[in-house]
Amino acid sequence: MRRNRKVKILATLGPASSDPETIHSLFRAGADIFRINMSHASHDVMRTLVRTIRSVEAENDRPIGILVDLQGPKLRVGKFADGEVALTPGQAFTLDSDETPGDTTRVHLPHPEILKALEPGHTILLDDGRLRLTVTQVAKGQAVTEVVSGTRLSERKGVSLPDTTIGSGALTDKDRRDLDAALGEEIDWIALSFIQRPEDVAEARKIARGKVGILSKIEKPQAVARIDEIIELSDAIMVARGDLGVEMPIESVPGIQKQLIRSARNAGIPVVVATQMLESMISASVPTRAEVSDVATAVFEGADAIMLSAESATGDYPIAAVETMDRIAARVEQDKNYSQIIHAQRTAPESTGADAITAAARQIAETLNLAAIVCYTSSGSTGIRAARERPQVSIIALSPVRQTARRLALVWGLHCVVSKDARDVDDMVDRASHIAFDEGFAAPGERIIITAGVPFGTPGATNLLRIAFVGSDGLTGI
Repeated sequence: MRRNRKVKILATLGPASSDPETIHSLFRAGADIFRINMSHASHDVMRTLVRTIRSVEAENDRPIGILVDLQGPKLRVGKFADGEVALTPGQAFTLDSDETPGDTTRVHLPHPEILKALEPGHTILLDDGRLRLTVTQVAKGQAVTEVVSGTRLSERKGVSLPDTTIGSGALTDKDRRDLDAALGEEIDWIALSFIQRPEDVAEARKIARGKVGILSKIEKPQAVARIDEIIELSDAIMVARGDLGVEMPIESVPGIQKQLIRSARNAGIPVVVATQMLESMISASVPTRAEVSDVATAVFEGADAIMLSAESATGDYPIAAVETMDRIAARVEQDKNYSQIIHAQRTAPESTGADAITAAARQIAETLNLAAIVCYTSSGSTGIRAARERPQVSIIALSPVRQTARRLALVWGLHCVVSKDARDVDDMVDRASHIAFDEGFAAPGERIIITAGVPFGTPGATNLLRIAFVGSDGLTGI
């Protein structure tokens, strides 16, 4: 099951794709990691999906990643006496703590933490930005606003706060229950929604205790402003363009996407680009040309993974959506401009022995036109370092830890294989040569380059570099 591309595909599961046959087909079509959205999935549904994915993994003998996406705080206005109201730009409209159904002058806001944090001049966006308010006055338990744009508002619509940092954390009570349930299953990543500050990530890390990778979804301007601090505490980030496009000027999102991808690549952590990538394929069998260009842009920029949301979760063509994304990504990576763009964005290695060896492996592999880079990685750090270099040759990540191989399924360019750790250097070379041959990356007579840490099994101790020939039986020729 060798992919013909290096960028990974993350597919969301839902009503259209929860049965074992469809999940198996999605994997065969190109999905490398599956997302379970806890905004819609119960604990029982989550557990069933995890077991189904693991059975598909066993059947195909290939590590598959699982990401559980926490809902995060869902901020909504209260109810109206008539279900909805008509508003006029320029009029006053109050958000308050009174639970009485609202009217054209006011509505209940069942989030005291928002009323406490609002200040005059702050913008409030309702119903995915369709209604824009500006705060004019604040008092205990209420905020008076002026309607800037929009004319209608129905009850229970979402609230976005581009200028306001809420005092409470990003993890709700529901998120904590969902996180506890997910940590009891064989999952690999937890996605945090609507984070605003590094403290939100730190709280989740404390609960997870290293059992899973922490992926921070960047969907608020407050998170963009503190991205370096958030990246430092995260194992991966996601460019969640849907909510970014609500809370920030939509024309700024492409530039922010580039900024976030480059920041993550500089830091050496995976980055996922998400939301509306093939949106039209929810109901159409082919994407628009603009969507194809959008996916291609993320691949050209060197994103580790690109994600399907409703396209694979609730759409009419979930398998076709994965196949389409797979074809687009593979074609982009064959483009003559691709390697030049990736090379131009490559950053200098950090001043550590492990980074220096990984950078040297990439340079040697490209200079000598080697068949593959094989890296032994116990914790996953060596594999991520190899991917950070974005080499032109293939990367095989060998790990004795199945959980590590699954987590690395999200990372650019890594073909992950679960293998026993090497006994000694000779066994290391033989094992790497055999797997490179067996997995179809190297033919007899070709050479590979191997990185590992001695003593074997020591996390983060990459200190060995070896070039080897692949023999006729798959074992080393020299």
